[in-house]
Amino acid sequence: MSILPLVLMFVVLYFVMIRPQMKKQKDHRSMVDALAKGDEVVTAGGLLGKISKLGESNLGVEIANGVEVQVQRSAVVQVLPKGSIK
Repeated sequence: MSILPLVLMFVVLYFVMIRPQMKKQKDHRSMVDALAKGDEVVTAGGLLGKISKLGESNLGVEIANGVEVQVQRSAVVQVLPKGSIK
């Protein structure tokens, strides 16, 4: 009977912290896997750009006309709707 509060605490911890974090990681992984050439993205560093090259673990992101940077796929935090970047 004395172990019941400890078990209850772990169950609450799972549903409040662990499960939502796992769902967030799964959503990010599926977003990164679905990236395509021409998508407009935001990186973790705050750069806005359009994907110009796709690689296994890297992306070429065009941030201005003629200016392209290489970023890791995991650095992409958001895919913007088409036409967001002018």
